[in-house]
Amino acid sequence: MKVYGDLQSGNCLKVKMLLSFLSIEHEWIDVNILAGETKTDAFRSKNPNGKIPAVELDDGRYLCESNAILGYFAENTALLPTDIYLKAKVYEWLFFEQYSHEPFIAVARFIQKYLGMPKEREDEYFSLQEGGNKALQLMENQLAQTKFLVGNEMTIADISLYAYSHVADEGGFDLNHYPEIKKWCHRIQSTPSYVGMM
Repeated sequence: MKVYGDLQSGNCLKVKMLLSFLSIEHEWIDVNILAGETKTDAFRSKNPNGKIPAVELDDGRYLCESNAILGYFAENTALLPTDIYLKAKVYEWLFFEQYSHEPFIAVARFIQKYLGMPKEREDEYFSLQEGGNKALQLMENQLAQTKFLVGNEMTIADISLYAYSHVADEGGFDLNHYPEIKKWCHRIQSTPSYVGMM
């Protein structure tokens, strides 16, 4: 199995973490998005949307979209509950990550870390702060009640939201305002087989 990604990317880190936690063997193939490697015809034959991560399964089929990949590999493992309500709560957080968290925190981080805060994107960067802090506060509120986002056991909801939350400071978000998130990050980092960003 091959995984195409960039370990500076939170979306790719999610997949790397899950495969490590589940001890799933794979070949990691680095893709440089800034060099346009996701725009080539060769890459678009794997993911027509031209984004990473992309997984090439052993049978030659492809999977894209990080949270869909998490759901695929977590099926029938302890990282995805079998109870249908709890499973739905996991997916609730996965949708939250894509719609209410990542568009603010990951984009602000991209502007600051990857692009070096170009003048023409400063207004956009500052406009993202309110939405990102709102998302972090919602997580903080939940983590004040439970050790992980869906109860007291780690699930793919935690892996998904950890990926960009733990580096939110690289997008201008002060995690010192969110002590429960910081403790949660430490719990995840202390999990056997944890891998972080390169």
